[in-house]
Amino acid sequence: MSTVRASHILLMYKGSARSSATRSKDEAAQGIQSIKAQIDGGGDFAALAKEHSDCPSKSAGGDLGSFSAGQMVKPFSDTAFALPVGGTSGVVETEFGYHIIRRTA
Repeated sequence: MSTVRASHILLMYKGSARSSATRSKDEAAQGIQSIKAQIDGGGDFAALAKEHSDCPSKSAGGDLGSFSAGQMVKPFSDTAFALPVGGTSGVVETEFGYHIIRRTA
């Protein structure tokens, strides 16, 4: 399998790569855990992405489209490729902040 398609929710924090966020790393960690709990409780992933994500993909419900292995930073790519289609990750930390990833194809 050469590509996957995934959506994500990203919470950046002050000091994370490319971040303009003012929240602390602890605040971002608490926020992403709260969003993960909402998803685990049946919350709508795309709606939560639109409401909370710090990534421009939020306007598309977090959809990043298709990408190949190595195109994204390693922890993100490794997680996305390991998920089954329809699967949702736990919290994944990268230099950009905290992500929740859902594999869509």
